[in-house]
Amino acid sequence: QLQIVESGGGLVQPGGSLRLSCAVSEVTLDDYAIGWFRQAPGKGLEGISCISSAGGITNYADSVEGRFALSRDTAKNMVYLQMNSLTPEDPAVYHCAASRGVYCSAYPSLREYSYWGQGTQVTVSS
Repeated sequence: QLQIVESGGGLVQPGGSLRLSCAVSEVTLDDYAIGWFRQAPGKGLEGISCISSAGGITNYADSVEGRFALSRDTAKNMVYLQMNSLTPEDPAVYHCAASRGVYCSAYPSLREYSYWGQGTQVTVSS
């Protein structure tokens, strides 16, 4: 059974950086696209980025393009979301999710992802 655990959230000042980690167990990353989503207080779940199953394609929503970057380590079955230049618009619970066979969109749809982690909180405050 595929399991996902996110980590790396925390409190950061505006303009700061965080790296979120997504640990995927029991499967190989080469078979799954990994999407990242976030949910701010009082708002719905927003898809913000995706890395393809082959790892060669990354896509980002306009809201994070140029500031966030995805990478992965297949030996460790880890996916990383490097977040730079964080703003007061970025605080949310961040989730990663896995899907087999989905097209890797800049705006991943939660309905296309079957496996989810519990999320990690990101707070941006001075």
